[in-house]
Amino acid sequence: MSGIRILHIETATASCSVAAGEDGNLRALRVVNDGLKHAENLMRLIREVLEEAGWNHADLNAVAVSAGPGSYTGLRIGVSAAKGLCYATDIPLIAVSTLYTLASGFAKRYPEMDAHLCPMIDARRMEVYTALFTRDLHGLRPDYPLVVLGVESLPELDQHVIAFFGDGAEKCKALLGQHPNARFDNPVELSAADMLTAAYESYQLGAFADLAYFEPEYLKPYHGTPPQPKPAF
Repeated sequence: MSGIRILHIETATASCSVAAGEDGNLRALRVVNDGLKHAENLMRLIREVLEEAGWNHADLNAVAVSAGPGSYTGLRIGVSAAKGLCYATDIPLIAVSTLYTLASGFAKRYPEMDAHLCPMIDARRMEVYTALFTRDLHGLRPDYPLVVLGVESLPELDQHVIAFFGDGAEKCKALLGQHPNARFDNPVELSAADMLTAAYESYQLGAFADLAYFEPEYLKPYHGTPPQPKPAF
């Protein structure tokens, strides 16, 4: 008898990944790191993951998607694909915080690290999207945007050893890395494989996103460049 089968989509950063999980266990994974080309890669990765797992769309019980924060374009591509699959197959949507996924991946890769966990996603200049977790992934500070100016930007450093990681951590190293409680140089890649436990627990609890109204958590307004009119000849 088959278990609970969930397709996981992670497109919040330059890494695009898709995972198939059954009862919280990994069945197949595909990852592409070639910049923000998710629109070109995502549907192919979904197809390959389903084929490797031996599933078709009708076998899915739910789709889990990165809820942000992260790249505006990447998140919208992932959420659009997830919603389309859910509508087509009449299954629920599960949203998983990108920062929680990143922290979950770190906790699995560095089980010996006795520290609070501070995932960081690059938000340009000296700003990052971040959160703070205990070693066992209990949330201490919710997802928020942070401008890093120095060690005073994160007062928790004075009380706890904190591990910093993610694609926003390296640029903060010069400002935070001199503090004796700061730990850097522990790389971890954001991956849909690290969504499995949270998504499976959400499914068991019936904690589903509103399929019609769900939007990713961007944390700050989008400031894009408007398209320029073509010159008239």
